Amino acid sequence: MNWISRVRNSLPFLPKRETPDNLWIKCPKCHEMLFQQDYEDNWRVCQHCEHHGRLGADRRLQLLLDDGFSMLPQPEVREDPLKFRDSKKYVDRLKAARAANPHRDAFSVGSGNIDNRPAVVGVQDFHFMGGSMGMAVGQAFCAGAQEALDRGCAYIVVTAAGGARMQEGILSLMQMPKATVMTRRLKSAGLPYIVVLTDPTTGGVTASYAMLGDVHIAEPDALIGFAGQRVIQDTIRESLPEGFQRAEYLHKHGMVDMVVHRNRLRETLATVLDYLQPAKAA
Repeated sequence: MNWISRVRNSLPFLPKRETPDNLWIKCPKCHEMLFQQDYEDNWRVCQHCEHHGRLGADRRLQLLLDDGFSMLPQPEVREDPLKFRDSKKYVDRLKAARAANPHRDAFSVGSGNIDNRPAVVGVQDFHFMGGSMGMAVGQAFCAGAQEALDRGCAYIVVTAAGGARMQEGILSLMQMPKATVMTRRLKSAGLPYIVVLTDPTTGGVTASYAMLGDVHIAEPDALIGFAGQRVIQDTIRESLPEGFQRAEYLHKHGMVDMVVHRNRLRETLATVLDYLQPAKAA
């Protein structure tokens, strides 16, 4: 045994300090290193370039609703009605998504208040199978709209989706007219329907309830569109302008009413609710 080994074995060295491997995160846009806790405290917005990261459903509801809101139960729907399988079984994909997420599917609804103004908020979570729209998402959307009708208050939907869920085929596409009917019921009842478009909002979601709001608010630099940019370019055989399908471009061309920073979203929604549904005189 050499002298280094003897000294090392004889001295009471302290155990190696365990350091968490998730203390830092790299901003996907500016590539600056961010302290994870600061990033979370700032609602996943980069302090350097203001890039808006994706928020899960629970954090989004905490951002928008006052404390004490209640969650609507997740709807029970028939799973894997087509017995779909690609490289994996659909049921296995669902199990994996549920193991990695706190909710049973991609759409969650909270009922409460926004700065003391009654509201129901539905949130689409991109972390659950890309926020794809299947029967559970359609049913949850409709349940949120019905809750707003029962309470006589606004319905606010935060969208984030890659489109319809291909594993449910035509049944996923049927959610588009189903959700559209509920938005018409809200309109007939004189209740505000507000859409907050986040990154990304695409496909069948954009082609249905994402673009049927009384007011459309987008987060900065959010990708919003139906077909992908490359598909459009190949179809029309023309180059598309810079920033095409981004929130600021759509705002400039009248498809989005306003682009609002995440840290100002709650107060903006409260102001919009005051305009669309002012409090009744006592």
